[in-house]
Amino acid sequence: MIIYPAIDLRGGRVVRLTEGRFDQEKSYGDDPVAVARDFAAAGAAWLHVVDLDGAKDPARRQTPLVERLARESGLRVQTGGGIRDEAQIAALLAAGVQRVIVGSLAVREPDRVRGWLGRFGPERIILSPDVRLDAAGIPRVAAAGWQESTGVALDDLLAGFLPAGLVHILCTDISRDGRLSGPNTALYAGLARRFPALQIQASGGVSSLDDLRALRATGAAGAIVGRALYERKFTLKEALAC
Repeated sequence: MIIYPAIDLRGGRVVRLTEGRFDQEKSYGDDPVAVARDFAAAGAAWLHVVDLDGAKDPARRQTPLVERLARESGLRVQTGGGIRDEAQIAALLAAGVQRVIVGSLAVREPDRVRGWLGRFGPERIILSPDVRLDAAGIPRVAAAGWQESTGVALDDLLAGFLPAGLVHILCTDISRDGRLSGPNTALYAGLARRFPALQIQASGGVSSLDDLRALRATGAAGAIVGRALYERKFTLKEALAC
């Protein structure tokens, strides 16, 4: 299982939000490149970057900073945040990014996103369904910065992309994000069982090394780790070792 240390960018700073809420921000420094280099020095191979400004307003995308992270950190970078058109994907890949994360648009314009999988290749695109469980326990995809429920069942969304060659997904249980409350292991175990061809990255709630061990046991291919590192619940070296 690959550990993806996370950097969320807002105004050039490293921040973390709780459940994606901009009014619940905590800052962890003004030098994202230095943070990324520290991750590389600890042994990481990948970096997960979310452009929060770009997610809110495409005109405020932090592509130059993301490019610095890709060029100067020594890490392979996957990044997203409000990706809305093909030109944004091309620009990020040209900037040295390895994978681009596509979220809400996969629900709203699935044919368009399937076309991107064909154009750029399945190793370059990550589908990022963010979910909340409904009253029956069925994960349903949210959109619009997690503020809107689409009503689309996660399994239905993924099944619609398999014929297009989908390989990588990054699934966040919104209720766990930024809370250090433990990951939803049942969600990821179920996905791994129902969609064995997919490389599943788990996101949301990791607070301990035991959480990482539990995620590995689900069959998840990767885990996003953010706040737990910044709050020193464990070190990145310990996470990689376990």
